[in-house]
Amino acid sequence: MARRKDPLEKVDNFAARKAKYLPVAAALSKVYGSLDWSRQQDGMDELISCILSQSTNDVNRDRAFARLQTMYADWEAVRFAELDELIDVIRPAGLANQKAPRIQNVLAVVFERAGEYSIDFLNDLSIEDAKAWLCSLRGVGPKTAAIVLCFAYNRPAFPVDTHIYRVCKRIGFIPEKLSADDAHPVMEAIAPPDLYYQFHIHLIQHGRDTCHARKPACERCAVHKHCDYYAANANAN
Repeated sequence: MARRKDPLEKVDNFAARKAKYLPVAAALSKVYGSLDWSRQQDGMDELISCILSQSTNDVNRDRAFARLQTMYADWEAVRFAELDELIDVIRPAGLANQKAPRIQNVLAVVFERAGEYSIDFLNDLSIEDAKAWLCSLRGVGPKTAAIVLCFAYNRPAFPVDTHIYRVCKRIGFIPEKLSADDAHPVMEAIAPPDLYYQFHIHLIQHGRDTCHARKPACERCAVHKHCDYYAANANAN
């Protein structure tokens, strides 16, 4: 069987890309401030919230999650809820016909493997084993696994969402054609593990506030001096 190519082997000029981290991180910290990790949700809440967030925005995800909490007393009740009812409860998140059975399947697998509706045992696994365990769940990929581990447990995993994927390609941390899944280990090799959480949040904020999908606001960008996209388009702008 052919060896799967290490994502880092797909990245040209890695040293130059990594060298961007310090000035970019410093500039973003100056704009957005320093952040310390704090747990907002436990592991199960984060996992189910991530499933709800797929292909929708944060507002719709939060509405659906709040409806789940109001309607059901615990995850056992969600697991054994009537499917049509659960679909209706999480409808604000979109794709409810897919997400409802996905959630119930995940809850069933978690209980079967852990004996309870908790994934706190992930804290006792190596980071690679914890990622692999989460990705073995149907409907859970590298992004969801990284979000759960980073946000719920402060483990060294760097989530790459839509905003981060766009911003990192523009700045030049990752090549244009690198897949989003492969971007996770590359960004983990670029940023210091103890600053994954802060850098992740800063990049998301920058993507929302400045480095917009359709038309980035390069004229007021704090990191344009270090940005490949700006360098390539400066004359045109």
